[in-house]
Amino acid sequence: MAASSTGLHEAADALSPEVIDRHRAIVTIVEELEAVDWYDQRVAASDDEELAAILAHNRDEEKEHAAMVLEWLRRRDPKLDEHLRNYLFIDKSPLEREHELKAGGGRGGQHPATDGSLGIGSLCGEVTP
Repeated sequence: MAASSTGLHEAADALSPEVIDRHRAIVTIVEELEAVDWYDQRVAASDDEELAAILAHNRDEEKEHAAMVLEWLRRRDPKLDEHLRNYLFIDKSPLEREHELKAGGGRGGQHPATDGSLGIGSLCGEVTP
């Protein structure tokens, strides 16, 4: 039997409250996206237009819930924040963006408005791209 990702994989007393809260958030996002999938299937299968519209409305509420929890998680996980900033809301494919970042063509999540830098390098002589 496959291990469930909904339960903790380590003893709760070995984990910080922050890790447990992030786990709660991740599990919640998974549950919300599963609900989106279930509603999608029900909308597609229904022959009743009114029922399909209600189910579509409910599905879209689940998307809102997932987005809200994802934002909570992003604010508490700097690496996730970096990846989301690199790959979401861009006009190119994520793979193209990854190649750009690995080639040094991107700022790797360092956006002038959000990285806290003035863009002038450090006092150690480091040059800011």
